[in-house]
Amino acid sequence: MLRPARPDATDGEPRKPGSSFTALTRQVHELGLMRRRYGYYWTKLIGAVLAMAAWVLAFVWIGDSWLQLVSAGVLGVLMTQIAFLGHDAAHRQIFKSGRWNDWVSLIVANLFVGISYGWWQSKHTRHHAKPNVEGADPDIALSAIAMTPAMATRHRSPLLRWLVARQGWYFFPLLLLEGASLHWDGIKRVFGRGKVERRWVEMTFLAVRLGGLLALVFIVLPPGMAFAFLAVQLAVFGFYMGFSFAPNHIGMPLVSPKLKLDFLRRQVLMSRNIRGGPLMSVFMGGLNYQIEHHLFPSIARPHLRKIKPLVATHCAAEGVPYTQTNLWSAYRSVIGYLNTVGLKGKDPFLCPLVAQRRAL
Repeated sequence: MLRPARPDATDGEPRKPGSSFTALTRQVHELGLMRRRYGYYWTKLIGAVLAMAAWVLAFVWIGDSWLQLVSAGVLGVLMTQIAFLGHDAAHRQIFKSGRWNDWVSLIVANLFVGISYGWWQSKHTRHHAKPNVEGADPDIALSAIAMTPAMATRHRSPLLRWLVARQGWYFFPLLLLEGASLHWDGIKRVFGRGKVERRWVEMTFLAVRLGGLLALVFIVLPPGMAFAFLAVQLAVFGFYMGFSFAPNHIGMPLVSPKLKLDFLRRQVLMSRNIRGGPLMSVFMGGLNYQIEHHLFPSIARPHLRKIKPLVATHCAAEGVPYTQTNLWSAYRSVIGYLNTVGLKGKDPFLCPLVAQRRAL
């Protein structure tokens, strides 16, 4: 259950907004866990360039062969791992300079991965500000999936209602289309009429990346094999990206924008950590420490596991539920949540305080 901030036990006066989190922040700073990890990130960035160069050489060397479908899967995984680096740079985790982080994000997202940094940054910033807040978090405003009870009742077609009632099961097949969706959403923003910073830089990088891959694939492979290659690469990229991001918040409480929460509760209660140690951290690009990431979005990825015990202890002292589970249990929750919302049109994770505040 969501709880209001309790009075401080030492003085009996209501705690000032943010003071609880300030104490945790001070502890993290004093331990030096906000320092940059230049060696770690330069190794990652240089490794990404070398890995891409090695993939291109291997692709040309393999040539006209159906083994290229394996190469397509490798590229999809590589693109996702590189996208995690763009995510870190966008959160100012790599450099002290905001300008350096912006340019790394632009190069990684647009030139290497083929998605718009400006589009993604705008969307992701709104998500971090109000995770799982109805009408404010773009990550729960999906067109293909009903994330809220209101969205589950928007369809009049019997076929669509039947599909929504079982949406938890076709959520995974839909992830295969996420790669194409990410590319298309970025293109629409960059080439659209809205205001876009560095529009020409983004347009140029996207054109080089997308056009360059298409040219390379159709030069090396015959048309049928080329289309199969692109389909596999987009499917693997989209599935891996969606598979990494989806368990972080889906199935956690949804809240009304009218509900007032302090920063600690707003970020912790709506997020879920995934157990698994170093290998899981590599696989998910550090997103398995989602609670810590939301509380300290600019902290370097290697330090997330180090602040985890501090955050868990602090949440326990504050009476704030700290959710942590394994990946498969998280996805059982995701499937169950989506099916329940679609089938019954109600939110099974709505706590009493949220229901009370919504009624107001």
